[in-house]
Amino acid sequence: MAEDGNIARVTCTAPVNIAVIKYWGKRNADLILPINSSLSVTLHQDQLKSTTTVGASRHFKEDRIWINGKEENIGNPRLQTCLREVRRLARKRRNSGDENSNTLTLNHKVHICSVNNFPTAAGLASSAAGYACLVYALAKLYGLEGELSEIARQGSGSACRSMYGGFVQWIMGVKEDGSDSIAQQIEPETHWPELRLLVLVVNAEQKVVSSTAGMQTTVKTSPLLKYRAEIVPKRMMEMSEAIKQRDFEKFAQLTMKDSNQFHATCLDTFPPIFYLNEISKCIINLVHRYNSHFDETLVAYTFDAGPNAVIFTLEQQVDKFVEVVKHYFPPEENGEQFLKGLPVNPVPLSEPLKSSIPMDPIKGGIRYIINTQAGPGPQLIEDINHHLIGEDGLAKQ
Repeated sequence: MAEDGNIARVTCTAPVNIAVIKYWGKRNADLILPINSSLSVTLHQDQLKSTTTVGASRHFKEDRIWINGKEENIGNPRLQTCLREVRRLARKRRNSGDENSNTLTLNHKVHICSVNNFPTAAGLASSAAGYACLVYALAKLYGLEGELSEIARQGSGSACRSMYGGFVQWIMGVKEDGSDSIAQQIEPETHWPELRLLVLVVNAEQKVVSSTAGMQTTVKTSPLLKYRAEIVPKRMMEMSEAIKQRDFEKFAQLTMKDSNQFHATCLDTFPPIFYLNEISKCIINLVHRYNSHFDETLVAYTFDAGPNAVIFTLEQQVDKFVEVVKHYFPPEENGEQFLKGLPVNPVPLSEPLKSSIPMDPIKGGIRYIINTQAGPGPQLIEDINHHLIGEDGLAKQ
């Protein structure tokens, strides 16, 4: 923790996670307790991350927050919950004699500055990364160690999964107070080094129906959601085993089936919720035709609450599948960089492969592709040059 100009500052980063067994629907909206367990892959922060600086000073008059360069309302109830719960835990640890707790800053107001290096509220789990980063940074400011996913969950449900790297399950729990609804890492990011994720950004705009609003309507109106809650426990076991065995075929098929069922519950909601668009449907068709051509499941899609696809595949398939995507969704000539993240090599496409996918190219249908892999959980940034809050206590421009 850097202290300069009477301001204690901590900067951390936290990752995005992509659920392969989806969370949709709460049994307790205030505590954000889910109606089913879920499982996700944490994405590498070299490509997708939130960065948050928290500063504390006796000179600050009130708590304040800036998100992506704009000051926002610190009174947001979920934000207040995270601030309150981290401070409560810090006081509890201090009173129990924890030598690591930093008691000097507990009574000071905080200034928070957070930025994402990816589109916010576009179905790329920005709230998960953001709240995980906030909770982790506050914990570092106050000298807290140990289990923090229960607090992150109260900011954004899936944020609890972003508190860990690799492959993570969020256990739904059964206790009314939510104390057993926490995240656990089932395998580290090093477990499956060949696994790759391609984020196909179709639309970076903020979605029309937020996840929070969508879930509430689904819980009230969808009979299919109740059936889904009954079959998820078996899927969780099967997915966990597929990951442990690095069984891509099983992993891929479970991922696609669960994504499809999640969006089916959105359609079963009344009035229906449409997170997928026509480009999303074309990507689904492309994946199935690609796999059919090779008579093997080589790529898999999943969609969160938005039109952007995340493709899972193995390293040896990346070059070829990206070439297929470029062929059917040719980039705009003067658009932004089309390929981002890990390097991709151009390869020729065979005529039999192209003829097995009878689709007309859709120019500009995909804005860009991010090639990434599984990565670690939140990180503390030691370099003070990366602080987002200046020595004056305000967000840097």
